[in-house]
Amino acid sequence: MTTTRFAPSPTGHIHVGNLRTALMNYMIARKAGGTFILRIDDTDQERSKQEYIDQIQRDLEWLGLTWDRIEYQSKRLDRYAEAADKLREMGRFYEAFETPTELDLKRKKQLNMGKPPVYDRAALALSEDEKATLRDERGPGVWRFKLDHERIEWEDGILGHTSIDAASVSDPVLIRADGQVLYTIASVVDDTEMGVTNVVRGSDHVTNTATQIQIIRALGGVVPEFAHHSLLTGPQGEALSKRLGVLSIKDLRAQGVEPMALLSLMARLGSADPVELRTDIDALIEGFDISRFGAAPTKFDERDLFPLTAHYLQQQPLSAVADDIAALGVPDELAQRFWTVTRDNITTRHDLAGWWAMCREGATPVVAEEDREFVAQALEMLPPPPFTDDTWANWTAQVKEATGRKGKGLFMPLRLALTGQKSGPDMSDLMPLLQKMPQIG
Repeated sequence: MTTTRFAPSPTGHIHVGNLRTALMNYMIARKAGGTFILRIDDTDQERSKQEYIDQIQRDLEWLGLTWDRIEYQSKRLDRYAEAADKLREMGRFYEAFETPTELDLKRKKQLNMGKPPVYDRAALALSEDEKATLRDERGPGVWRFKLDHERIEWEDGILGHTSIDAASVSDPVLIRADGQVLYTIASVVDDTEMGVTNVVRGSDHVTNTATQIQIIRALGGVVPEFAHHSLLTGPQGEALSKRLGVLSIKDLRAQGVEPMALLSLMARLGSADPVELRTDIDALIEGFDISRFGAAPTKFDERDLFPLTAHYLQQQPLSAVADDIAALGVPDELAQRFWTVTRDNITTRHDLAGWWAMCREGATPVVAEEDREFVAQALEMLPPPPFTDDTWANWTAQVKEATGRKGKGLFMPLRLALTGQKSGPDMSDLMPLLQKMPQIG
C-alpha cells in the first residue's frame, strides 16, 4: 500500500514551503487510496512546543488535509536507541569528540588544500583509553554514521536519475553529544517501521537523502521512492527565508485567503500545468502528477492568492458564508440579497464587514464641488428607506427629468453620494439594502 507522511517540527508555525511538501505527500497517498501519516518530529524537546503541535493540526484541518494517523517521534526514542545499537554492532556508528572550533579549522585547512571539506574520520583512530580520556575532559561525543565511500544513486520522482559520491559527504552526526537523536536517523527508523513508500520533500534534502539511503540499507529497510521538489523564492527570485514568518498558514488564513485558493496555487506551482482554481480537493488530486514538476527554483507571490480567493468566493452559495454574514448582524431576510450583491465585489470574507457597515450606517458621500447642488437636489427627491427593487430606476428617472442630466453625468454622482465608490454592485440591487440616507455637509 502507498504510504506517505508529512513530518513537521513543532518549533514554529508551518508556512507555504511546508505546505507544498504536505500537499504533495497527501495527494500521492489519496490518489493511490493509501495512507497519509502526520508525524510530529519533536525530538528537540527544548524547542518543540505543544502550541505549535496544536496549530499544525488546526492548519491542516482548515485546509482539509486529513491524516489517517498521527505519530510523535518523542514517543519512539527507544526505537531509535535500538537502531543506534544495531549500527554500533555493525561497526557503522562511531563516537567523535571534536569541538565546533576544531571542526571549523579542519574544514578551512581542507579547503585551502583544494579538498572537499568533509570530516576526516580522525575519531576512528582513537583507542578506547583515548576515548575515555576525551569523555572525562569534554563529556560525551557525537555519534557519526560511517558511510561507505561509493556512489549513492536513485531515480528521483522530480530530479530524475540522481547520483552522489558518498566520499564527498561528511559522515553524518545522528546523535548529538547531549543525547538528542537527530532527524537523519529518526526519520529512517520511522519510514522503515511505518512502511513509508514515498517521500516528497525539498531539494535542500538531496544530500541528506543520499546518506539516509545508506542508513536504510544498513538497517535492512526498503528504500522509499524519493522526490525532491524545488525551493520557493519570492516573486523577484529572492530568498523567502526571511519572509516565511509572514507566510505562515495561520497568517494567510488571518488575511482572508481561502483554503482552496491556497491549495489550488500550491498544487500546481512549479509544474508544467497551469494554476487553475479548483473548488474541491478531489479535483486537485485527480490532476496531480509528481513527474510534471521541475527542479528550477519556483517563484511564489502571495498576492496571487487574493484573485484566486475572490474567484472562489464568487462561486459560493449563501450557505458557504452564512455564518460570516449572520455574525455581521445581517437580518435573515436580507442575507441572500446581501450575498448576491456583494460576492462579486469582495476579495476576502473580511470585506463583507465594510459592505454591511455601508448598508447599515450609510457611506461617507463623495461629492465633487461641481455636483454638490445637483446631488442635494436629487437627494431631496429620494424617498426615505426602506427602498425597493424599483427605487433606483424610478428615482434616477425623476432626477433626469427634473435636471436634464443623463448618462454618466447622472448616474456617477448619485452612486458616489450613496456609496462613496465609483464602481460596485448594480444600484438597483443594492438600494434595498441601504438603510440610511446620506448626509451631505
